[in-house]
Amino acid sequence: MSIAVVTDSTAYLTQEERSRYNIRMIPLSVNLEDGSYDEEVEITASEFYDKVRVSKQFPKTTQPAIGKFVELFEELAKEYDEVISIHLSSGISGTYQGAIQAGQMVDGIKVHAFDSEISCSPQGYFAIKAAQMAQQGASAEQILRTLNEMKSTMDAYFVVDDLAHLQRGGRLSAAAALVGGILQIKPVLTFENKVIVPFEKIRTKKKALRRVEELLAKDAANYEQLQATVIHANCEEEGLEWMNQLAETFPNVEFNLSYFGPVIGTHLGEGSLGLGWVKKV
Repeated sequence: MSIAVVTDSTAYLTQEERSRYNIRMIPLSVNLEDGSYDEEVEITASEFYDKVRVSKQFPKTTQPAIGKFVELFEELAKEYDEVISIHLSSGISGTYQGAIQAGQMVDGIKVHAFDSEISCSPQGYFAIKAAQMAQQGASAEQILRTLNEMKSTMDAYFVVDDLAHLQRGGRLSAAAALVGGILQIKPVLTFENKVIVPFEKIRTKKKALRRVEELLAKDAANYEQLQATVIHANCEEEGLEWMNQLAETFPNVEFNLSYFGPVIGTHLGEGSLGLGWVKKV
């Protein structure tokens, strides 16, 4: 049985990664003052942050239309028997549900939608692992079993400069945003039960990043090898500096650098930093 792998743009896989692993990507969109753009296709992350900085309107995001999924799955049905479609957390987007609905509308291919319960580079971990296993001849059941095993060792934490982005975008309660604004704290956020929640409230960004390092250290001590990604919102130099420092501290962790693109950047805001990791399998 031949298996295709699909993910959405919020995994922020590079074009080279998508080509190497033959991963299809379906984009989410960001709506700005001058129009709507498919991220990773019609607008880059840096272009997005440049536009938002001078915009009077807060950007909005849109999940892919079901018709886009149907079109992609019908195309894949010409060559593949099954597809594993991996998407950002269903707690913050309807993209996963859209993949399920589209899968029920297409004949000739069996669609397995997978809720990553997370987003950004950690979501990409799932897509790359699924694609590697598919290339090696694994069944859909074997792949999904492995993805669920990965999920049990995966973690991600984010430090944002301004909680107002999450509150305005409906991804965080107004009360949590208000507390952050009054106290001038830099909260550490994480995914819990598929939604973004405050993990701890910390006074400065430096201390918040150190706290994330402490959380990584616990898993680095428990697992022989981890894969980790520093994720930045248009602050590449700061992200790279943090990644290099982490790499010196944790020799059993394989690090790389990624970014918050337009859709996730809409909710986290420029200057945010994140760290995601998983046990290497």
